[in-house]
Amino acid sequence: MRDPYSVLGVKRNAGQDEIKAAWRSVAKAVHPDQNHDDPNATVRFTEAGRAYDLLRDPDKRSRYDRQQREAELRRMEQMRQQQADRKARAEAPRQQDGPRVSGEAAEDMIARIFGVDSRGQPAEAKPRPQPQPQAQAQAGAAAPTQEARKTAEDPAAEQAPMPARGTAPGAAIISAIIRRIRGTRATVEKAPDLVADVTVSVEDILNRVRPTIETPEGQTIRVPVGAGTTDGQVIRLKEAGHRIENLRRGDAVVTVRVAPGRFRVDGFDLRVDLPVTIENAVLGCDMTIEGPAGPLTVTVPAWSGSDQTIRIPDEGLVKENGERGDLIAEIRLLLWEKPDAKMIDLMRSLREGLYL
Repeated sequence: MRDPYSVLGVKRNAGQDEIKAAWRSVAKAVHPDQNHDDPNATVRFTEAGRAYDLLRDPDKRSRYDRQQREAELRRMEQMRQQQADRKARAEAPRQQDGPRVSGEAAEDMIARIFGVDSRGQPAEAKPRPQPQPQAQAQAGAAAPTQEARKTAEDPAAEQAPMPARGTAPGAAIISAIIRRIRGTRATVEKAPDLVADVTVSVEDILNRVRPTIETPEGQTIRVPVGAGTTDGQVIRLKEAGHRIENLRRGDAVVTVRVAPGRFRVDGFDLRVDLPVTIENAVLGCDMTIEGPAGPLTVTVPAWSGSDQTIRIPDEGLVKENGERGDLIAEIRLLLWEKPDAKMIDLMRSLREGLYL
């Protein structure tokens, strides 16, 4: 849904009195009875009601604020991961064309650099070759060659000469470094998860529509929604995330977001506004509302005030066990389109203590 703070035009630290006053002002401004020429008036009025319903409840408001913070952190992590992937792909050709390294495997090369083998154990030092007696005698008799002088200045030069050098794949080197830092073996290593959000409607969930997300590699993944799906639900798709060479593919972690519409999602319950005129609220009446599966008849009890609710069982979203949540109709008191003189006199007499 759209940010409820923006819908009501209040700050995130606004108090309940300020939120209530903002709701009344917005509801009056966007009410369908006051905007006959605006085809989107009903949608805006419903959106304002949803925003007020969320922000007036401390638990819902706290949960929403926490989810927004977590979503922002996930977006930042996803952007950081995508930037890292792009940087790795851009640097791979440079590494292939760059300095030549020995023809050893990436794991062995990283082990030589870090001084530990692929299991995290200290790498054994290679034995230094011992000079042969005959060679020593010849070296003593002959003048020192350039290589001999180099050996005398640098003992490490006594090691066997380096073999012909080949190119280690850049992706393999990156994978080996990641495994070395994490201290795990390549056979059990896993690439990062792909974190994404997917937006659906209540109708999509009820009709089991499968929305899609796209991976950085351009692959399209269908996300299963249906029984057990609600706003904020996290769906984990095994081995559908990022790919890195020599690593087990990561998962796709998808958070479901329900778009604004006729209904507001509250767990597996659905909430809907029920506009009621003052006389019907005072005397009670039967009304018809549009439910998820079609029209429903509800009874408004006599003397019903605004923000009272009417619960209709088994008309909400489907849970994992096959049960359904409820449809909750929230009463919203309405005035007539035009002022009524009798009602005005009645209200004035009640307020000022007069009797007709």
